[in-house]
Amino acid sequence: MRVRWPLALRCTVLVTATSLALTGCSASNKAAGDSITIAAAASLQGAFEQISEEFAAVHPEVQITSINYDGSSTLATQILEGANVDVFASADERNMSEVTKAGLGKDPVIFASNTLVIAVPQENPGNIESLADLANATTVLCAPQVPCGAASQRLLKASGVDLTPASQEQNVTAVLQKVAAGEADAGLVYATDVGQDQRVAAIVPQGAEDIVNSYPITTLGDNPEAQTFVDFVVGERGQAIMAEHGFGTGQAHG
Repeated sequence: MRVRWPLALRCTVLVTATSLALTGCSASNKAAGDSITIAAAASLQGAFEQISEEFAAVHPEVQITSINYDGSSTLATQILEGANVDVFASADERNMSEVTKAGLGKDPVIFASNTLVIAVPQENPGNIESLADLANATTVLCAPQVPCGAASQRLLKASGVDLTPASQEQNVTAVLQKVAAGEADAGLVYATDVGQDQRVAAIVPQGAEDIVNSYPITTLGDNPEAQTFVDFVVGERGQAIMAEHGFGTGQAHG
């Protein structure tokens, strides 16, 4: 006996069957681990935004779910506390070592380097000309545990400058924002950061070339696509983008 289904029910069955078929196709074509999450030092934001766009064009099968930018020490702490991260790009080797010593990172590769400059408002109201001037000015620094803060302390010590900062920020972006807003006469930031805000000018201090931060990158966990992203960063196009944003070669150490 042939059963005649009501029209509305027949449509429902058809749609459901079609949906299941499409879902089955989608699932079979979707490889496990084809999305990645990235934790990157705040100073990498401009470069990594461009890298992520070009990476997506070359690897449309890989979705970058999120990129969390912050101070490397903050990111390392989050990773050690269990944050879901597939790729970690640090602004220094010390914070990266905290992650790798815990067995979470795999063979970090140095992919960029950076040096410090004195950031001042365009009008330079504090008449800052050198590191020595920072001692008598309203100066903002990164906190010592942050890579830019550790580098700042090394630079100031090497130059014989002793100062009490007006504030110590958790990432280099916060230092730059305070200077740009006129809340400070000066701040020590990376050379790559100054060009991102037209309200700020850079002064290259003596000895800055001797204080170099090396940036390592590593994969975490077993996501197979994470290495695809790292390979792009350390590859020819990724390195060209880093250079366009003012970063030095990944071979520098300091």
